[in-house]
Amino acid sequence: MSEALQELIEIAGRHAYGRRTSTAVPRVSIGRSEVATPPLPGVWGSGILFVLQGAKTVLIGDRTLRYNPASYFIYTVETPTISQIVEASAARPYLAIGLTLDLQAVAALLVGHAPALGGDSFSTSPVDDELLDALRRMMRLLDRPAEIPVLATMLEREMLFRLLQGRQGGKLRELARADGHLSRIGRAITWIRSHSHQPVRVGDLAEIAHMSSAAFYRHFKAATAMSPIQYQKQIRLLEARHLLIAQPGNVARVAFAVGYESASQFSREYARQFGSPPARDAARLLTGGETAIEVI
Repeated sequence: MSEALQELIEIAGRHAYGRRTSTAVPRVSIGRSEVATPPLPGVWGSGILFVLQGAKTVLIGDRTLRYNPASYFIYTVETPTISQIVEASAARPYLAIGLTLDLQAVAALLVGHAPALGGDSFSTSPVDDELLDALRRMMRLLDRPAEIPVLATMLEREMLFRLLQGRQGGKLRELARADGHLSRIGRAITWIRSHSHQPVRVGDLAEIAHMSSAAFYRHFKAATAMSPIQYQKQIRLLEARHLLIAQPGNVARVAFAVGYESASQFSREYARQFGSPPARDAARLLTGGETAIEVI
């Protein structure tokens, strides 16, 4: 293990409180777990996840990512995921750092700096020495809070520059471009998220993204590893799960509230997604038998 990685693990361990900790450094959070977890559904926005210690798998559509120590992945659009920590213990807890993307900062770096061309959209990448060093210097600010207002922005800019030059730099470039296909897909996803209870047509979404239907479908699948209809279904089921926990009661009412026309279809798809029928799943979560909180 490199000296930089060991220092990062020590810093993250000192400043992690519970499973997810928002830090004093803007847009930076820490994930920690001393135990492996069951599969946990959630939605990742635009951001980067760096795993420092332990291991985690993330299912996105029909693709599976595996994070080993000192690896990262850039999430470009809001993406439904199913995450599972597969290696963690009290002696060696899972530790990860999340950085929410500042797209204006990324766009500013594109002027005069050519990013690397990205490869596979759904592969984690090893953290190289330059990126690891920049991340370490950013996390050191947690022990020097007076320096955060002066240095945090500078170090974040360096990290984004290193990411642009890395294996996933092409994704960042496309995301930061206002006319890039990822930005256009992002606009369609925003519409789906805010109208998830309504029927969706690929042609209408393509118009929002200013693409042909065929191009939209292809780019949407490349960005999310699922079709627009599959995406909407996962968003509906996640919303239903939150409603069942927040307002226990009639399953049919929840089904109709999130856009299903058939309560029986809702129950079948819910059980397929979460492993139990709606009422049983909600009861387990409410009694504390299983956490519903995803660890970053």
